[in-house]
Amino acid sequence: MMQIDSRSRISDIRNTSEPDNLDTATLQAAPDAGFDTLRRSSEQGAEAFRQPVAELTIVVPTYAERDNIAELVRRLTTVLAGIDWEVVFVDDDSPDGTSALAKSIASADPHVRCIRRVGRRGLSGACIEGILSSSSPIVAVMDADLQHDETLLPPMLKAIQTGADLVVASRYIAGGSAAQGFSGIRRWGSGLATGMARILTGTQVSDPMSGFFMIRREAIEDHAEALAGEGYKVLLDILWTAGKSLKIVELSYRFRERRRGESKLDALVTIDYLGLLFSKLLGGVLPVRFLMFGAVGASGIAVHLLVLGYALSTLHLSFEWSQFTAVIVAMTWNFVINNRLTYRDARLSGWRFVRGLVMFYLACSIGSVGNVGVASWIYSFHEAAWLAALAGAIIGAVFNYAVSSALIWKRK
Repeated sequence: MMQIDSRSRISDIRNTSEPDNLDTATLQAAPDAGFDTLRRSSEQGAEAFRQPVAELTIVVPTYAERDNIAELVRRLTTVLAGIDWEVVFVDDDSPDGTSALAKSIASADPHVRCIRRVGRRGLSGACIEGILSSSSPIVAVMDADLQHDETLLPPMLKAIQTGADLVVASRYIAGGSAAQGFSGIRRWGSGLATGMARILTGTQVSDPMSGFFMIRREAIEDHAEALAGEGYKVLLDILWTAGKSLKIVELSYRFRERRRGESKLDALVTIDYLGLLFSKLLGGVLPVRFLMFGAVGASGIAVHLLVLGYALSTLHLSFEWSQFTAVIVAMTWNFVINNRLTYRDARLSGWRFVRGLVMFYLACSIGSVGNVGVASWIYSFHEAAWLAALAGAIIGAVFNYAVSSALIWKRK
């Protein structure tokens, strides 16, 4: 058998694989050259799969809007022909399958995306989350209920492209109207909240309550941490937080009647809106929900005094029984209103309502003990009854709010 000298073989391989004229500089440059080649190849491959960034993203917050999703996509496809666009449905885990339908449409239409939010609700938070999920330089916000006029989107986009930072679709300038889409009480509530917002914020925008607007995404990115993310009127939050730095244009539109489904914006939204106003006036130190919880508690004091007086003067009960009755009625009042308003996005019903009410009684009872204990302790150092009472009330309110949020109306 022929034997091969391994050293000779290795030398032959080296000589055939390396040119004789390969100098030291070339050898040192070889790794960099190989990396550049690999990088160019990788970039070319990625380019083949890269989708163009949409010019415009429409963010649509949804809850139980299954009947309107397909029609809205059809309308957007018609009015935005020739524009690179996408629509992002941000659904708060609708029980009617809104997100499932939106994702089904998205599987066949690259213009459509869907974010399903589980365990959290709120129109403002949904809008902000949808905006921040986008890479488009320009974003619009509109409702899914078909009450906003989608034909206004191209003029709004043109206004942004020609220099505006924020374009508000207004119902309250010449050519606009809210008469068809609002009931009498909603018109009254909207008018009241609009007037207060303009006075308190100093904005000249005629419709700061509008849920239909378009903005440069970078304006939201720059102020995202300062936005409350609570409530139902994100435009007010934007105007308050960044309005002075924005060039604003208003375009008129006529608010349509809802064709399908039920409106989620009842008269209580006005109260929710006022909570946002006061939170902003306080510099955002106190969350909107805590302010609303405190306001409900204040109304409970009035209920307590009314029931106490009625039990003493009309029912002729002893003070002890009158006080006990007033306490139970006031706590029940606070629970019902908080369930309806403060925690409307986690509203309890059926047996969960009963269980929550019992837990609320217990929480308020413990909170009352803490209230009295803190007040008594402070009074022992400073004989100022009002200061001691105020401190005790604050401690009791904070305790009740913490327990209510964590245990009674907790998120899933």
